[in-house]
Amino acid sequence: MDSGHHRRPPGFAALAVLALTAALLAACNDSDSASDGGEIASIPAASASDFPDAPDDLDSLLSEGELTNEIIVSPASSVFTPGENRLSLGVFNVDGSQVPDAKIAIYAAPSKGDGKVLGPFPAAVESLETDAAFVARTTSDDPDSAKTVYVADVELPEAGSYDLAAVIDQGDKDLVSIVPTITVGEDGPIPDVGQMAPSAHTETTDDVGEIAEIDTRVPPGTMHDVDLADVIGEKPVALLFATPALCMSQVCGPVVDIAEEVKAERPDDAAYIHQEIYVENNPNQGTRPPVREFGLQTEPWLFVLDAEGRVSTRIEGAFSAAELEAALDGAQG
Repeated sequence: MDSGHHRRPPGFAALAVLALTAALLAACNDSDSASDGGEIASIPAASASDFPDAPDDLDSLLSEGELTNEIIVSPASSVFTPGENRLSLGVFNVDGSQVPDAKIAIYAAPSKGDGKVLGPFPAAVESLETDAAFVARTTSDDPDSAKTVYVADVELPEAGSYDLAAVIDQGDKDLVSIVPTITVGEDGPIPDVGQMAPSAHTETTDDVGEIAEIDTRVPPGTMHDVDLADVIGEKPVALLFATPALCMSQVCGPVVDIAEEVKAERPDDAAYIHQEIYVENNPNQGTRPPVREFGLQTEPWLFVLDAEGRVSTRIEGAFSAAELEAALDGAQG
């Protein structure tokens, strides 16, 4: 039992549970666009100095700002290891509509013990939009498809559970939103940056009668001409695990569209591979062999490999075209 004088009262745990419930409801109720049809722009992260300094505990942060349940901030990634992590976030109004331009920062504190509050970690807004030519019907016909993702680089020094809070700077006041707790684990089965990627066999159009057997996107994409096993260690690879028609997170369609757009603009910088998730595109049949070889339990995942076959970038969840291009830049050389 924790007897430290900074132990949080039960109120924070209750708020964290409510935050998780609200996040799930917001995701389920997301039936509205983030905008009225206008272009949604990426927004760089604000300066950490724009937000309050990290207090002694998260309860103090709650007392410094105005607690809100009108804006829901929810983690959109689930795999974290000790050190710096890319924390992706969904930000919603309570009715489930996406918020495209919030100025927010994340604060984190170990759930147990007297650990120091970490932060602030400002979040950038990454647009998931593409040129109209690359928007699949799978994306355009889905009113719940994500339009933005918020990304914060957070330093989580050791394994364990972390309570999170978000401060939303509204100019004249700061709002505080409780964010569902995350868990940092030790290194798991998913290949990390610097590690060699599995030489998995990814099916191509030569392996099937119809491309729809290996692509749920409508229309099918162009990233099924190359088998990972044939190119790994020979040239950079952008390998995207995603299932546009069956995605649980509403971001698979947009990120496949983004990969198609970047491929069209930079065709020679990598071998581009889209790997579907489920055997026979049926969740009841289990996951395909490459998904299991990479140890994946969620989707989508992006792995960019260098010419030696090492992971130079890995991203769980949604990413922007700018993030994919930066990952390709990092794999060159």
